[in-house]
Amino acid sequence: MTRAELETFLGSLGIPSGNTAAMAAQLEKRAHQLAEKRSQTYEQSLEHLIFLMKQGWAAKQRKSGS
Repeated sequence: MTRAELETFLGSLGIPSGNTAAMAAQLEKRAHQLAEKRSQTYEQSLEHLIFLMKQGWAAKQRKSGS
């Protein structure tokens, strides 16, 4: 996944466009760190982080909707 694709994806989650570039950069950095630490691929680490983000964002949306 390219940085641009990651930014687009983050936008589709509802993250404000002004924050997607910085958030994408942080996700990439953390995914590389996790990949090294856990001896897994960058893609696996990025997938894991995105999964966690989606869960957190969904919980935030549910909370603000109630």
